[in-house]
Amino acid sequence: MKQETEKTRYSDAELQEFKELILDKLRIAKEELNALASSLSSPNANGTDDTAGTYKTLEDGSATLEKESINQLAARQKKFIEQLEAALVRIENKTYGVCRETGKLIQKERLRAVPHTTLSMEAKLKQY
Repeated sequence: MKQETEKTRYSDAELQEFKELILDKLRIAKEELNALASSLSSPNANGTDDTAGTYKTLEDGSATLEKESINQLAARQKKFIEQLEAALVRIENKTYGVCRETGKLIQKERLRAVPHTTLSMEAKLKQY
């Protein structure tokens, strides 16, 4: 049996396994992004329209902060979706799981935990 270090790429069966994992994560990420988008588009979901004027300023500040937080989460979610989609392209090109720094295969455990990664732990640790 070949050792992991001798392999230059993952087999088609292994790539299919990663593809299914990524497609599942992509579906969930898109659902979460849609939920964030709908929470931004539904004004005043808390039903504070009739709150006394004294609290209006506090409510406005709180609502603005919440919208900013949701916008940041949505931006992160969009980036995550783009990274997952890029990983699918690498699977199609059969370059998925190859570290862009070392050229070695990224460990399966790392890919299962962070399926969109392009760096092995060895290369990631060198960044610090």
